[in-house]
Amino acid sequence: MNIENYKEEFLSFMTRNLSKSEPKNLYDPIDYIMSLGGKRMRPVLVLMSCDLFDGDIAEAMEAALSIEMFHNFTLIHDDIMDRADLRRGKETVHKKWDLNTGILSGDALMIQSNQRLEYYEGTVFKELISLYNKTALEVCEGQQLDIDFETMQKVDLDEYLKMISYKTAVLVGAALKMGAIICGASPEDQKRIYNFGLNLGIAFQLQDDYLDTFGTQDFGKKIGGDIIEGKKTFLYIKAMELSDVKDREQLLKLYRNTENEDRKISEVKSMFEKYNVAEILLTEIENYTIKALADIDALSLDVSKQELLKDFAMSLMTRKT
Repeated sequence: MNIENYKEEFLSFMTRNLSKSEPKNLYDPIDYIMSLGGKRMRPVLVLMSCDLFDGDIAEAMEAALSIEMFHNFTLIHDDIMDRADLRRGKETVHKKWDLNTGILSGDALMIQSNQRLEYYEGTVFKELISLYNKTALEVCEGQQLDIDFETMQKVDLDEYLKMISYKTAVLVGAALKMGAIICGASPEDQKRIYNFGLNLGIAFQLQDDYLDTFGTQDFGKKIGGDIIEGKKTFLYIKAMELSDVKDREQLLKLYRNTENEDRKISEVKSMFEKYNVAEILLTEIENYTIKALADIDALSLDVSKQELLKDFAMSLMTRKT
């Protein structure tokens, strides 16, 4: 099956299985966030992994819904912490309802996410719930690191890579490993496909860093948003590392500036270009993509299936949005 087929199958299953329970003010926000769209990359990866290892994707649907519910739980709480007004062009849950509803509905969504795994039995359930809990805790750790970075004057690249690995990439790896667990893939292949997802997830997030500053308006959000918000991305950290004392002080001053957003973006981008940090970032993206492709080569799948995974990886890494 191709990506769109997996997505259609999943959306059909999700529509039939979303709770319509009372009280409405608890469950309506859940239906709302789950219906806002998005790439649905994580549930698609659960189904794809199961299919590649000759499993029945119908058996992977509950895990796919579980991981999509967990992802959307993190979005509700991220939006609260970021005080964000919009998500995918629509009002965020806490803005459409209120802060307390956002917190409580988010909590309920995570519990529902966990409950979906009760469909599985025995060793499969134990392995899935263990992976789920490990991943959920790592995502929380990644979020805390991201929050900590806001008040830290100096962030090392290793710290940043750890943060995006925990906050973003581990969930991609977990999605792929869940599909492999459900269809009974070997422990070795489970580990390899997890590592593929981890490296691909890091590359994907680094590409977001690049597109946010050097992408086009087709990217789907305002170019330079990370600069406006003063986020310490790969570009910023590398520029701080390479710049001389004068430029470093100027970059710090620019990041503290909250006036004239367009000028701030322009001057920061000029500083990034001066130290060639965009090219350095593109090389790092390529390195993690190469690692992900090497993980595919190590899988005990026939060449045609390996090529399908590689095509999927490259479609993500050549995106403009």
